[in-house]
Amino acid sequence: MGLGPSLSIRQSQALVLTPQLAQAIKLLQLSNLELEAYIAEQLSKNPLLDSPAGEDQPEGGDAGTADFADDDGDDAPDDPGADDLILAKAEDDRPLDVDWTAEALETDSFSDVVTSGGGEEAFDFDRLEYSAASLAEHLIDQLHGASGPVGDLARILAEMLDETGYLTVPLPDIAEASGAPITVVEQALALVQDLEPAGVGARSLAECLALQAKAADRYDPAMARLIDNLDLLSKGRTSDLKRICGVDDEDLADMIRELRAYDPKPGCRFSRSGAEDVTPDVFVRKASGGYAVELNQATLPRVLVNRRYYQELRSGPQDKSSKAWLSECLASANWLVKALDQRARTIVKVVSEIVKRQQGFFDRGVAAMKPMTLREVAEAIEMHESTVSRVTSNKYLLCDRGLFELKYFFGSGVASAEGDGAAAEAVKAGIREIIDAEAEILSDDAIAALLKQRGFDVARRTVVKYREAMGIGSSIQRRRLRKIAG
Repeated sequence: MGLGPSLSIRQSQALVLTPQLAQAIKLLQLSNLELEAYIAEQLSKNPLLDSPAGEDQPEGGDAGTADFADDDGDDAPDDPGADDLILAKAEDDRPLDVDWTAEALETDSFSDVVTSGGGEEAFDFDRLEYSAASLAEHLIDQLHGASGPVGDLARILAEMLDETGYLTVPLPDIAEASGAPITVVEQALALVQDLEPAGVGARSLAECLALQAKAADRYDPAMARLIDNLDLLSKGRTSDLKRICGVDDEDLADMIRELRAYDPKPGCRFSRSGAEDVTPDVFVRKASGGYAVELNQATLPRVLVNRRYYQELRSGPQDKSSKAWLSECLASANWLVKALDQRARTIVKVVSEIVKRQQGFFDRGVAAMKPMTLREVAEAIEMHESTVSRVTSNKYLLCDRGLFELKYFFGSGVASAEGDGAAAEAVKAGIREIIDAEAEILSDDAIAALLKQRGFDVARRTVVKYREAMGIGSSIQRRRLRKIAG
């Protein structure tokens, strides 16, 4: 057989990740609030997309709505182009493997139950976020009466403090950089340390506590010696502290309680980085015969295709490029509506399986949690593991027991008397419960023995690992803290 170029036909299968499919994958891992920002961007780009402000929808929009407040869960458009876009790769192992024949979503929104009220709704003052001035601005406002070199340098020092309120730059370096005598720098620092909140401008923890003790008029010689020997306090050497401070047990306990009332980082209360509110994406509530899983309709974006506007544009004069652009906008809008519907169904399907497998948690609490993996949930609902991973990312579940991230319900576990095993969170809850109730400080071996009595087959090293992960000290450390507390 001779060698040479030839033509041949070969058939093969390959996965092609289209831009629409990539966007659909991205939609799965977005929370409702992140999805709202994404929808706003798409609304600005596509004139055929519309976001209704109320319940009424314009004519022609019902065919493309992604609002799940209607009883018909399958309101996605029947446009063949959209079907091709969204279902082109639905049979591969990508996250778009949703059963379109599944039962429609439950429509009653639990968010209406928890937010509605009788009569006119009162203003919720908790929505107002307190925006305090920065620490430097707060201190400079108090220096409005200070003038001269000391006042000017005090303002500079106020801006040099870190976010905790400490001065980390040595005074000689400040004197060299500013050209001021060291005595002037010390006077300026003393001026800053006299401001509110007490403790700012300190160069160490001991100095911070001493400043607060002085402001509270509690800085006597005994308190000064206690603050100078914080290392002995951390080691629990109360007998040495009583000898050094010249006080008895009652006075030492009172001094320690005073120190615990002080703020070791007084500048943090002026930090601009406040805690962000977490909005649940899914509600789980008790229902007859089990639990109901519902999306948070309050934060779920509502999008529809404005087909009336599409007909108006189509009936007008158009050239070839305009027709192509209009067809592209329609296909993109249809795809987005169907992708949002698919996303909602996938989330409900995954969360329903989580609730089914962790029903003990919803009934009895964290002590009844079972070990669960992404693969187990994916196999149960016949989806790919990557789909479940994306669905459970950046999403929160609200139930009667509180607000939990979906990832919270996944994790390894240990053997238990029931045979199904116990989740790591259940073991941690048991360890914390035992330590909180201990009359005498228990060793890790004793805790492991008590856990075995409760049905958790754990070793001592497992107790140590979980205890350290929760930030609980060893038996020696707990005994020392109890001794300090009196």
